[in-house]
Amino acid sequence: MSLESIKYKRGSLEVLDQLLLPLQTRYVKVDGVEDGWKVINKMQVRGAPAIAIVGCLSLAVELLKDNSSDKKIMRQEIEGKLNYLVSARPTAVNIKLAADELINLANTLCAGENVSPTEFKDRFISNIENMLTKDIEDNKAIGRHGCEVILKRLEGDGLVRILTHCNTGSLATAGYGTALGVTRALHESKRLEHVYCTETRPYNQGARLTAYELVHEKIPATLIVDSMVSALMRTRKITAVVVGADRVAANGDTANKIGTYQIAIVAKYHEVPFYVAAPLTSIDMSLTSGEKIKIEERPDREMTHIGEHRIAAPGINCWNPSFDVTPASLITGIITEKGVFAPNKLAEVIPQYQNKCSTN
Repeated sequence: MSLESIKYKRGSLEVLDQLLLPLQTRYVKVDGVEDGWKVINKMQVRGAPAIAIVGCLSLAVELLKDNSSDKKIMRQEIEGKLNYLVSARPTAVNIKLAADELINLANTLCAGENVSPTEFKDRFISNIENMLTKDIEDNKAIGRHGCEVILKRLEGDGLVRILTHCNTGSLATAGYGTALGVTRALHESKRLEHVYCTETRPYNQGARLTAYELVHEKIPATLIVDSMVSALMRTRKITAVVVGADRVAANGDTANKIGTYQIAIVAKYHEVPFYVAAPLTSIDMSLTSGEKIKIEERPDREMTHIGEHRIAAPGINCWNPSFDVTPASLITGIITEKGVFAPNKLAEVIPQYQNKCSTN
């Protein structure tokens, strides 16, 4: 059974505090937008899909407490609060796209002469709640498509070895996961021999979170430090690299956790297919290339300390970008819930799917 990172029922939201994993399992209550912004910014919840879902659900919880009978005031409050939530972590595009769609919905409901304030609120909250179910469905589709494309490259009924970076499982989504969802699908198909996960310094999402999920679900796995990737590919036959994404530009350039770019370079050298697994909500067609993706920089302390223990020399300067951008030329395919696409085909095929999603 997959781990539950988000607990929600109407009016109540709790998130698993990922700062405490793997040693403690504790849920944090989110009573509204301010709490939502804090748990996202502090990285108590992380992963692009989960950030979007928790941010929007925090608004749903707060909106339910709002006794306003003025639709215009509600619409204004919704827009302001969604824009505030987007500012919590700027690189991941999912929450920005969700905010834009919800603001459009609020505008439509506000303009509807036959829509009462009560109906406005109920329809708006229901739309947010549907994000939870849809995310799990999309993740399972990503897992299925990823499993199929990787197995297609194999000869016969051989087993596969996967390398993944950062955390892209149930802890980063509503459930199942994106890149780790592909690994799960391979495991369920009895075609996974082994998965290698990186430590993912400096925040150690691989060591703390991905390893935790793999052990929890009894998937055969080994943890390596980030600097071992080249040696791993030289000495062990890796079938494919599968990573997630926080934002994919229209040309296929992909922003993901720092360290992804160098893994892609090593994979290219060793002729190992490199896949990005991400929902359509991670693809930002408004950006022509990865050069335009805003990269979040994190506090020095994440590099200089592990917990309360300082590991770096006092006084040393730090540069701590949370993400890097992998050029499309290094990416074999983008695995989405609608199929697997070559990076240079995104601008051609993705808009038709995103337009359908926004009108449903």
